[in-house]
Amino acid sequence: MREVLHTFYVIVAELFVAELTFPFITALAARIFGKERLGKRYFPVRSFDFACVITAYRNIDIARALVESLLRQTHSNFTIYLVADDCLAPDFGGYDDRVVVLRPETPLRLKIKSIIYATQHFRHPHDYIVVFDADNLAHPEFLQEINKYANADYRCIQGQRRAKNLNSSYAALDSLGEHYKNYTERYVPHLLGCSAVISGSGMATEAELYLEYLHSPEIAEGQHLGKKMLQEDKILQNFVLRRDKKIAYARKAIVYDEKVDSGKAVEIQRSRWLYSYFQNVPNAVDLIWKGLTKPSFNQLYFGLVTFALPMFMLVGLGAVVGILGIAISPHGSEAVVAAMLIFIFNILWCLRLEKAPPPVWKAIWLVPLFIWRQFTGLFKMADPDKNFRPTEHKKMISVDEVLEK
Repeated sequence: MREVLHTFYVIVAELFVAELTFPFITALAARIFGKERLGKRYFPVRSFDFACVITAYRNIDIARALVESLLRQTHSNFTIYLVADDCLAPDFGGYDDRVVVLRPETPLRLKIKSIIYATQHFRHPHDYIVVFDADNLAHPEFLQEINKYANADYRCIQGQRRAKNLNSSYAALDSLGEHYKNYTERYVPHLLGCSAVISGSGMATEAELYLEYLHSPEIAEGQHLGKKMLQEDKILQNFVLRRDKKIAYARKAIVYDEKVDSGKAVEIQRSRWLYSYFQNVPNAVDLIWKGLTKPSFNQLYFGLVTFALPMFMLVGLGAVVGILGIAISPHGSEAVVAAMLIFIFNILWCLRLEKAPPPVWKAIWLVPLFIWRQFTGLFKMADPDKNFRPTEHKKMISVDEVLEK
Protein backbone atom coordinates (compact mmCIF):
# COMPACT_ATOMS: atom_id res chain seq x y z
CA MET A 1 0.00 0.00 0.00
CA ARG A 2 2.81 2.39 0.90
CA GLU A 3 4.50 1.68 -2.42
CA VAL A 4 1.29 2.52 -4.33
CA LEU A 5 0.91 5.74 -2.34
CA HIS A 6 4.54 6.64 -3.03
CA THR A 7 4.11 6.04 -6.77
CA PHE A 8 0.90 8.07 -6.88
CA TYR A 9 2.55 10.92 -5.00
CA VAL A 10 5.56 10.96 -7.31
CA ILE A 11 3.28 11.23 -10.36
CA VAL A 12 1.32 14.11 -8.79
CA ALA A 13 4.54 15.83 -7.71
CA GLU A 14 5.99 15.54 -11.22
CA LEU A 15 2.85 17.12 -12.69
CA PHE A 16 3.10 20.05 -10.26
CA VAL A 17 6.82 20.46 -10.95
CA ALA A 18 6.09 20.55 -14.69
CA GLU A 19 3.33 23.14 -14.33
CA LEU A 20 5.26 25.31 -11.88
CA THR A 21 8.40 25.42 -14.03
CA PHE A 22 6.69 25.65 -17.45
CA PRO A 23 6.32 29.48 -17.37
CA PHE A 24 10.00 29.97 -16.49
CA ILE A 25 11.27 27.49 -19.09
CA THR A 26 9.18 29.06 -21.86
CA ALA A 27 10.08 32.62 -20.81
CA LEU A 28 13.76 31.68 -20.90
CA ALA A 29 13.32 30.01 -24.30
CA ALA A 30 11.62 33.15 -25.64
CA ARG A 31 14.50 35.32 -24.39
CA ILE A 32 17.04 33.10 -26.15
CA PHE A 33 15.26 31.89 -29.29
CA GLY A 34 12.14 34.06 -29.63
CA LYS A 35 11.65 36.70 -32.28
CA GLU A 36 9.00 39.10 -33.51
CA ARG A 37 7.35 37.85 -36.69
CA LEU A 38 6.06 40.93 -38.47
CA GLY A 39 6.69 40.45 -42.17
CA LYS A 40 4.73 42.63 -44.58
CA ARG A 41 2.24 40.89 -46.83
CA TYR A 42 0.81 44.00 -48.45
CA PHE A 43 2.76 46.49 -50.56
CA PRO A 44 2.08 49.30 -50.39
CA VAL A 45 0.95 49.09 -46.77
CA ARG A 46 -2.83 48.99 -46.43
CA SER A 47 -4.81 51.29 -44.17
CA PHE A 48 -7.37 48.84 -42.83
CA ASP A 49 -10.89 49.96 -41.94
CA PHE A 50 -11.65 49.21 -38.27
CA ALA A 51 -15.03 48.93 -36.58
CA CYS A 52 -14.46 49.87 -32.94
CA VAL A 53 -17.26 48.29 -30.89
CA ILE A 54 -17.80 49.59 -27.35
CA THR A 55 -20.22 47.81 -25.03
CA ALA A 56 -21.67 49.97 -22.23
CA TYR A 57 -24.12 48.60 -19.68
CA ARG A 58 -26.15 50.99 -17.50
CA ASN A 59 -23.34 53.56 -17.59
CA ILE A 60 -22.71 55.37 -20.85
CA ASP A 61 -20.74 58.23 -19.29
CA ILE A 62 -17.78 55.97 -18.47
CA ALA A 63 -17.33 55.42 -22.23
CA ARG A 64 -16.90 59.11 -23.03
CA ALA A 65 -13.16 59.12 -22.29
CA LEU A 66 -12.69 56.00 -24.45
CA VAL A 67 -14.54 57.59 -27.38
CA GLU A 68 -12.38 60.71 -27.06
CA SER A 69 -9.19 58.61 -26.98
CA LEU A 70 -10.26 56.77 -30.14
CA LEU A 71 -11.02 60.02 -31.95
CA ARG A 72 -7.38 61.00 -31.34
CA GLN A 73 -5.96 57.93 -33.08
CA THR A 74 -3.07 58.45 -35.49
CA HIS A 75 -4.77 55.86 -37.72
CA SER A 76 -7.88 57.58 -39.04
CA ASN A 77 -9.74 54.83 -40.93
CA PHE A 78 -12.31 53.68 -38.36
CA THR A 79 -15.88 53.98 -37.12
CA ILE A 80 -16.95 53.81 -33.48
CA TYR A 81 -20.10 51.88 -32.56
CA LEU A 82 -21.14 52.53 -28.95
CA VAL A 83 -23.87 50.17 -27.75
CA ALA A 84 -25.65 51.82 -24.81
CA ASP A 85 -27.47 48.87 -23.25
CA ASP A 86 -30.04 49.80 -20.61
CA CYS A 87 -28.44 53.25 -20.27
CA LEU A 88 -30.68 56.07 -19.08
CA ALA A 89 -28.08 58.84 -19.34
CA PRO A 90 -28.76 62.01 -21.35
CA ASP A 91 -27.86 62.34 -25.02
CA PHE A 92 -24.32 61.20 -25.83
CA GLY A 93 -23.50 63.69 -28.56
CA GLY A 94 -21.04 66.35 -29.59
CA TYR A 95 -18.80 64.12 -31.70
CA ASP A 96 -18.22 63.78 -35.44
CA ASP A 97 -19.96 61.29 -37.71
CA ARG A 98 -17.41 58.56 -36.95
CA VAL A 99 -19.29 57.94 -33.68
CA VAL A 100 -22.48 55.88 -33.91
CA VAL A 101 -24.48 55.55 -30.68
CA LEU A 102 -26.83 52.55 -30.64
CA ARG A 103 -29.59 52.21 -28.04
CA PRO A 104 -31.35 48.80 -28.11
CA GLU A 105 -35.09 49.12 -27.55
CA THR A 106 -35.12 46.27 -25.02
CA PRO A 107 -32.24 45.60 -22.58
CA LEU A 108 -29.75 43.01 -23.83
CA ARG A 109 -27.91 42.47 -20.52
CA LEU A 110 -25.16 40.39 -22.12
CA LYS A 111 -21.93 41.63 -23.67
CA ILE A 112 -22.03 39.26 -26.64
CA LYS A 113 -25.58 40.38 -27.46
CA SER A 114 -24.38 43.99 -27.52
CA ILE A 115 -21.56 43.04 -29.89
CA ILE A 116 -23.97 41.22 -32.20
CA TYR A 117 -26.32 44.22 -32.08
CA ALA A 118 -23.46 46.49 -33.15
CA THR A 119 -22.52 44.28 -36.11
CA GLN A 120 -26.14 44.28 -37.26
CA HIS A 121 -26.03 48.08 -37.44
CA PHE A 122 -22.70 48.58 -39.21
CA ARG A 123 -22.86 51.47 -41.67
CA HIS A 124 -20.72 49.57 -44.15
CA PRO A 125 -18.50 46.45 -44.24
CA HIS A 126 -15.27 46.77 -42.25
CA ASP A 127 -11.94 44.95 -42.49
CA TYR A 128 -11.44 44.33 -38.77
CA ILE A 129 -13.65 44.46 -35.68
CA VAL A 130 -12.06 45.75 -32.47
CA VAL A 131 -13.86 45.16 -29.16
CA PHE A 132 -13.53 47.49 -26.17
CA ASP A 133 -15.06 47.60 -22.72
CA ALA A 134 -16.61 50.95 -21.83
CA ASP A 135 -14.01 51.62 -19.11
CA ASN A 136 -11.04 51.21 -21.49
CA LEU A 137 -8.82 53.94 -22.91
CA ALA A 138 -6.87 53.59 -26.16
CA HIS A 139 -3.33 54.88 -26.58
CA PRO A 140 -3.19 57.37 -29.51
CA GLU A 141 -1.19 54.84 -31.58
CA PHE A 142 -3.30 51.79 -30.70
CA LEU A 143 -4.95 51.34 -34.12
CA GLN A 144 -1.73 52.24 -35.93
CA GLU A 145 0.04 49.37 -34.16
CA ILE A 146 -2.85 46.97 -34.81
CA ASN A 147 -2.72 47.98 -38.48
CA LYS A 148 0.92 46.81 -38.67
CA TYR A 149 -0.06 43.31 -37.58
CA ALA A 150 -3.04 43.30 -39.92
CA ASN A 151 -0.59 44.07 -42.75
CA ALA A 152 1.43 41.04 -41.62
CA ASP A 153 -1.70 38.95 -42.32
CA TYR A 154 -2.65 38.18 -38.72
CA ARG A 155 -6.40 37.59 -38.54
CA CYS A 156 -6.71 37.98 -34.78
CA ILE A 157 -4.61 40.48 -32.82
CA GLN A 158 -4.55 41.13 -29.07
CA GLY A 159 -3.30 44.48 -27.81
CA GLN A 160 -1.56 44.99 -24.49
CA ARG A 161 -3.83 45.88 -21.58
CA ARG A 162 -2.38 48.05 -18.84
CA ALA A 163 -3.84 49.52 -15.67
CA LYS A 164 -5.80 52.74 -15.99
CA ASN A 165 -5.74 53.17 -12.23
CA LEU A 166 -3.41 52.12 -9.43
CA ASN A 167 -5.28 53.97 -6.71
CA SER A 168 -5.42 51.11 -4.20
CA SER A 169 -3.48 48.02 -3.18
CA TYR A 170 -6.13 45.82 -4.81
CA ALA A 171 -5.80 47.73 -8.10
CA ALA A 172 -2.01 47.34 -7.97
CA LEU A 173 -2.32 43.60 -7.26
CA ASP A 174 -4.82 43.23 -10.11
CA SER A 175 -2.30 44.99 -12.34
CA LEU A 176 0.46 42.67 -11.09
CA GLY A 177 -1.45 39.68 -12.43
CA GLU A 178 -2.06 41.46 -15.74
CA HIS A 179 1.66 42.24 -16.17
CA TYR A 180 2.61 38.63 -15.45
CA LYS A 181 0.03 37.19 -17.83
CA ASN A 182 0.87 39.74 -20.52
CA TYR A 183 4.40 38.39 -20.52
CA THR A 184 3.92 34.66 -19.97
CA GLU A 185 0.60 34.06 -21.77
CA ARG A 186 0.87 36.61 -24.58
CA TYR A 187 4.35 37.93 -25.31
CA VAL A 188 6.23 34.64 -24.76
CA PRO A 189 3.91 32.52 -26.96
CA HIS A 190 4.00 35.22 -29.65
CA LEU A 191 7.82 35.25 -29.67
CA LEU A 192 7.83 31.45 -29.92
CA GLY A 193 5.52 31.52 -32.95
CA CYS A 194 2.36 30.48 -31.09
CA SER A 195 -0.91 32.15 -30.11
CA ALA A 196 -1.43 34.72 -27.38
CA VAL A 197 -4.30 34.38 -24.91
CA ILE A 198 -7.09 36.90 -25.52
CA SER A 199 -7.69 39.46 -22.75
CA GLY A 200 -11.37 40.19 -23.33
CA SER A 201 -10.96 43.70 -24.72
CA GLY A 202 -8.50 45.53 -26.92
CA MET A 203 -8.46 42.73 -29.49
CA ALA A 204 -8.98 43.05 -33.24
CA THR A 205 -10.30 40.24 -35.43
CA GLU A 206 -10.71 40.10 -39.18
CA ALA A 207 -14.37 40.93 -39.81
CA GLU A 208 -15.16 37.82 -41.86
CA LEU A 209 -13.66 35.54 -39.20
CA TYR A 210 -15.34 37.44 -36.36
CA LEU A 211 -18.78 37.33 -37.97
CA GLU A 212 -18.31 33.60 -38.54
CA TYR A 213 -17.53 33.28 -34.82
CA LEU A 214 -20.66 35.27 -33.89
CA HIS A 215 -22.75 32.81 -35.92
CA SER A 216 -21.09 29.74 -34.38
CA PRO A 217 -23.13 27.19 -32.37
CA GLU A 218 -21.19 28.09 -29.19
CA ILE A 219 -22.43 31.69 -29.36
CA ALA A 220 -25.97 30.70 -30.39
CA GLU A 221 -26.25 28.31 -27.44
CA GLY A 222 -24.39 30.55 -25.01
CA GLN A 223 -26.77 33.49 -25.41
CA HIS A 224 -29.52 31.45 -23.78
CA LEU A 225 -27.35 30.58 -20.77
CA GLY A 226 -27.08 34.18 -19.60
CA LYS A 227 -24.49 34.52 -16.82
CA LYS A 228 -23.64 30.81 -17.11
CA MET A 229 -22.29 31.36 -20.62
CA LEU A 230 -18.60 30.68 -21.20
CA GLN A 231 -16.87 34.06 -21.49
CA GLU A 232 -16.99 35.29 -25.07
CA ASP A 233 -13.23 35.87 -25.23
CA LYS A 234 -12.60 32.19 -24.45
CA ILE A 235 -15.11 31.13 -27.09
CA LEU A 236 -13.32 33.37 -29.61
CA GLN A 237 -9.84 32.05 -28.86
CA ASN A 238 -11.05 28.44 -29.00
CA PHE A 239 -12.80 29.21 -32.30
CA VAL A 240 -9.57 30.63 -33.77
CA LEU A 241 -7.30 27.88 -32.41
CA ARG A 242 -9.50 25.03 -33.64
CA ARG A 243 -8.74 26.36 -37.11
CA ASP A 244 -5.07 26.43 -36.11
CA LYS A 245 -4.84 30.16 -36.78
CA LYS A 246 -2.49 32.29 -34.70
CA ILE A 247 -3.51 35.07 -32.33
CA ALA A 248 -0.83 37.76 -32.50
CA TYR A 249 0.22 39.92 -29.58
CA ALA A 250 0.72 43.57 -30.49
CA ARG A 251 2.73 44.65 -27.45
CA LYS A 252 2.88 48.31 -28.45
CA ALA A 253 -0.88 48.52 -29.11
CA ILE A 254 -1.80 49.67 -25.62
CA VAL A 255 -5.28 49.80 -24.15
CA TYR A 256 -5.82 50.92 -20.57
CA ASP A 257 -8.20 48.96 -18.38
CA GLU A 258 -9.80 49.85 -15.05
CA LYS A 259 -8.58 47.61 -12.23
CA VAL A 260 -10.69 46.50 -9.30
CA ASP A 261 -10.03 48.59 -6.19
CA SER A 262 -11.76 46.67 -3.38
CA GLY A 263 -11.80 43.18 -1.92
CA LYS A 264 -15.49 42.75 -2.74
CA ALA A 265 -14.86 43.62 -6.39
CA VAL A 266 -12.05 41.04 -6.50
CA GLU A 267 -14.42 38.33 -5.24
CA ILE A 268 -17.09 39.17 -7.81
CA GLN A 269 -14.68 39.45 -10.73
CA ARG A 270 -12.60 36.37 -9.91
CA SER A 271 -15.63 34.19 -9.21
CA ARG A 272 -16.71 34.82 -12.83
CA TRP A 273 -13.21 34.15 -14.12
CA LEU A 274 -12.82 30.94 -12.10
CA TYR A 275 -16.24 29.69 -13.24
CA SER A 276 -15.21 30.33 -16.84
CA TYR A 277 -11.82 28.65 -16.30
CA PHE A 278 -13.43 25.37 -15.17
CA GLN A 279 -15.96 25.60 -18.00
CA ASN A 280 -13.10 25.93 -20.46
CA VAL A 281 -11.00 22.98 -19.23
CA PRO A 282 -12.57 20.52 -21.76
CA ASN A 283 -11.71 22.94 -24.59
CA ALA A 284 -8.11 23.19 -23.37
CA VAL A 285 -7.83 19.39 -23.22
CA ASP A 286 -9.28 19.17 -26.73
CA LEU A 287 -6.63 21.58 -28.05
CA ILE A 288 -3.86 19.62 -26.32
CA TRP A 289 -5.14 16.44 -27.98
CA LYS A 290 -5.41 18.13 -31.37
CA GLY A 291 -1.91 19.53 -30.97
CA LEU A 292 -0.50 16.09 -30.20
CA THR A 293 -2.35 14.16 -32.92
CA LYS A 294 -2.25 16.67 -35.79
CA PRO A 295 0.49 17.57 -34.77
CA SER A 296 0.39 21.35 -34.17
CA PHE A 297 2.74 23.12 -31.77
CA ASN A 298 0.45 26.15 -31.86
CA GLN A 299 -2.57 24.18 -30.61
CA LEU A 300 -0.55 22.12 -28.12
CA TYR A 301 1.13 25.14 -26.56
CA PHE A 302 -2.10 27.12 -26.33
CA GLY A 303 -3.92 24.15 -24.82
CA LEU A 304 -1.25 23.79 -22.13
CA VAL A 305 -1.35 27.51 -21.30
CA THR A 306 -5.14 27.64 -20.96
CA PHE A 307 -5.24 24.33 -19.04
CA ALA A 308 -2.83 25.62 -16.37
CA LEU A 309 -4.38 26.22 -12.96
CA PRO A 310 -5.01 29.81 -11.82
CA MET A 311 -1.92 31.12 -10.02
CA PHE A 312 -3.35 31.11 -6.49
CA MET A 313 -4.63 27.54 -6.86
CA LEU A 314 -1.35 26.33 -8.33
CA VAL A 315 0.71 27.79 -5.49
CA GLY A 316 -1.77 26.75 -2.80
CA LEU A 317 -2.10 23.16 -3.99
CA GLY A 318 1.64 23.03 -4.63
CA ALA A 319 2.26 23.93 -0.99
CA VAL A 320 -0.12 21.16 0.13
CA VAL A 321 1.64 18.62 -2.12
CA GLY A 322 5.02 19.76 -0.80
CA ILE A 323 3.96 19.35 2.84
CA LEU A 324 2.36 15.93 2.27
CA GLY A 325 5.51 14.74 0.56
CA ILE A 326 7.61 15.16 3.71
CA ALA A 327 6.17 11.88 5.01
CA ILE A 328 5.62 10.11 1.68
CA SER A 329 8.55 11.10 -0.55
CA PRO A 330 11.05 13.65 0.82
CA HIS A 331 12.81 13.96 -2.54
CA GLY A 332 9.48 14.59 -4.27
CA SER A 333 8.63 17.20 -1.67
CA GLU A 334 11.97 18.94 -2.21
CA ALA A 335 11.37 18.98 -5.97
CA VAL A 336 7.94 20.62 -5.54
CA VAL A 337 9.34 23.25 -3.15
CA ALA A 338 12.19 24.00 -5.57
CA ALA A 339 9.67 24.32 -8.42
CA MET A 340 7.58 26.74 -6.33
CA LEU A 341 10.65 28.90 -5.72
CA ILE A 342 11.34 28.93 -9.47
CA PHE A 343 7.71 29.90 -10.09
CA ILE A 344 7.92 32.81 -7.63
CA PHE A 345 11.26 33.91 -9.09
CA ASN A 346 9.73 33.86 -12.56
CA ILE A 347 6.89 36.14 -11.45
CA LEU A 348 9.41 38.71 -10.17
CA TRP A 349 11.55 38.32 -13.29
CA CYS A 350 8.58 38.84 -15.60
CA LEU A 351 7.48 41.92 -13.64
CA ARG A 352 10.96 43.33 -14.15
CA LEU A 353 10.93 42.51 -17.87
CA GLU A 354 7.47 44.11 -18.11
CA LYS A 355 8.77 47.22 -16.31
CA ALA A 356 5.95 47.11 -13.78
CA PRO A 357 5.43 50.50 -12.09
CA PRO A 358 6.44 51.16 -8.43
CA PRO A 359 2.90 50.75 -6.98
CA VAL A 360 2.85 47.16 -8.26
CA TRP A 361 6.16 46.33 -6.59
CA LYS A 362 5.05 47.94 -3.33
CA ALA A 363 1.87 45.84 -3.30
CA ILE A 364 3.70 42.50 -3.59
CA TRP A 365 3.71 42.06 0.19
CA LEU A 366 -0.09 42.11 0.13
CA VAL A 367 -0.42 39.20 -2.32
CA PRO A 368 -1.77 36.87 0.44
CA LEU A 369 -4.70 39.27 0.91
CA PHE A 370 -5.48 39.11 -2.82
CA ILE A 371 -5.18 35.31 -2.76
CA TRP A 372 -7.65 35.13 0.12
CA ARG A 373 -10.21 37.18 -1.83
CA GLN A 374 -9.80 34.85 -4.82
CA PHE A 375 -10.23 31.85 -2.53
CA THR A 376 -13.50 33.23 -1.15
CA GLY A 377 -14.56 33.89 -4.75
CA LEU A 378 -14.49 30.12 -5.31
CA PHE A 379 -17.57 29.75 -3.13
CA LYS A 380 -19.57 32.21 -5.24
CA MET A 381 -19.32 30.03 -8.36
CA ALA A 382 -22.18 27.75 -7.30
CA ASP A 383 -24.90 30.29 -8.13
CA PRO A 384 -23.86 32.44 -11.13
CA ASP A 385 -27.28 34.08 -11.52
CA LYS A 386 -27.12 35.37 -7.95
CA ASN A 387 -23.42 36.18 -7.51
CA PHE A 388 -22.15 37.16 -10.97
CA ARG A 389 -22.63 40.90 -11.35
CA PRO A 390 -20.96 43.31 -13.78
CA THR A 391 -17.88 45.00 -12.31
CA GLU A 392 -18.76 48.58 -11.41
CA HIS A 393 -16.61 51.08 -13.31
CA LYS A 394 -16.29 54.59 -11.96
CA LYS A 395 -12.80 55.93 -12.77
CA MET A 396 -13.45 58.92 -15.04
CA ILE A 397 -9.89 59.43 -16.31
CA SER A 398 -8.76 60.82 -19.67
CA VAL A 399 -6.01 59.23 -21.74
CA ASP A 400 -3.91 62.37 -21.20
CA GLU A 401 -4.03 61.86 -17.44
CA VAL A 402 -2.89 58.25 -17.83
CA LEU A 403 -0.07 59.14 -20.24
CA GLU A 404 1.23 61.82 -17.88
CA LYS A 405 1.73 59.34 -15.03
